[in-house]
Amino acid sequence: MRWFLAGVGVFAIILIAATTFVLTQGGADGGMTVGEKLAGLRAERAGLQARADGEARLRLVDAFRAAGLLTDALSVRHEAENERSLEALPASRQQAFAELDALNTALREALMRSSEGARLAARDASGRATQALERVAAGGDDLPVVLFYSPRFVLPRRATGELTMLPRASAPPSETPLRLDMPRGVVPEQVQPTVPRYAPDFTAELEEDPPVRIEVVGVRLAGSGGMRPVLTVGNSRIEAETAPERLFFSVPRSAFITDGLRTTLASGSLAVRRGARTLTFQLVFVVLPDRPGSFALDQKVRETAEESNTLVSPEVLARAGAGETRTTRRCFDPPNGWRFDKNKRRVVIVERLGWIEDMSDETMNGGSVEFAADEGAEQICFVVTAKPVSKAARTATIGRFEATLVRDRSVERAVRSGVRALDWSEPARIAIESGTVEQKLYVRLFDEIDIDATGDLAANGGAVARFPFLRIAMDRERRLLVLQADPAAEP
Repeated sequence: MRWFLAGVGVFAIILIAATTFVLTQGGADGGMTVGEKLAGLRAERAGLQARADGEARLRLVDAFRAAGLLTDALSVRHEAENERSLEALPASRQQAFAELDALNTALREALMRSSEGARLAARDASGRATQALERVAAGGDDLPVVLFYSPRFVLPRRATGELTMLPRASAPPSETPLRLDMPRGVVPEQVQPTVPRYAPDFTAELEEDPPVRIEVVGVRLAGSGGMRPVLTVGNSRIEAETAPERLFFSVPRSAFITDGLRTTLASGSLAVRRGARTLTFQLVFVVLPDRPGSFALDQKVRETAEESNTLVSPEVLARAGAGETRTTRRCFDPPNGWRFDKNKRRVVIVERLGWIEDMSDETMNGGSVEFAADEGAEQICFVVTAKPVSKAARTATIGRFEATLVRDRSVERAVRSGVRALDWSEPARIAIESGTVEQKLYVRLFDEIDIDATGDLAANGGAVARFPFLRIAMDRERRLLVLQADPAAEP
């Protein structure tokens, strides 16, 4: 009987263990396990962030953050259940995993298509993932959840390294050693060293970059055993300044790796001690480069130009008999669209003829060619006169006039500013040409993002709201378009 009871007890223990194993862990036919799912989510998060280009880093930073926060919140709660079937989780947790999958899918589409519609879909999925994160935070357990952290963008550095001049024009002969194996007639390439230019002694030293103030908002963030949460960024490890449901960190600016031209994604690791476990959360920041980019402005200027031509009138004849004086008056209107420049005209005596009986003698003709005094404002009239100097003389005078015709015509020309650099501290100013009717502004931000605006920027005050990190204003008094790169002008 003792052996029988002992066998029944062993069987019962084995049965209970097997039942527990089936209920809490996934078998060969139980589908994906929690551990496999979490590992896939972490790898997917890293892959998506690595694929993000400059525009994606700016436009999708909130979606990347939401995906990271929800991934970490689920990892903290289910790391101890790596072998459990994902389908065995409560429905609310399965819904959170589903929202995270939907957000990652939307991010992949936005990175592939890079369209406004795809980015809008990613933002919608990010909003649903944030709601799922809030439900996880309200789930009733005692584990921490990070709900939000700031800033999104790390400000650019104030000191951007030493300034260097161009290479020297020539190097000393000693810097160009001769080699015996050098082909005849070949001059070795001279490497011209650059000459650094340092700040003079009388200038003030550059102010060091202030630390980056990071705030983390969440629930149950305090560490156990009096241990403060720690944030690690690069080589810097900073303990938190705690407040109810908030953590504050002052991170040296040098801890964030910065590119001179492009934005970068920086990651910080937040560690919260809970009993024997260290729970980690990854915080993602976009680090702004030292130089914001460049721009160019093309202007179409419409001006009125004066076009001129010369009009030669037909020849007019005045003929007079013996002892008579005759005049011929003619008036001419300018061609359609033209006008006479009466300051630029002259009369021409083509020929003056005179006869005494049948003998030709031009000195017998005292006639003239003159402009008429009573001509209209828009016309030219002239008078040809044949006048004998003796009563027996017959006369004939031929004359004409020459005048300058002018008209106004519209001329368009392009004024190009050329490529100019933007600066975080100094605004760029471009003069708006008189008579400009249209401008086209080209901006290349962070060496990756190309944006342009077309229209009359002078008329609308230069309000181009879709330029991130760039403020555009119009100085109407001096007719200047002012572009200021501003780290506070976040998208």
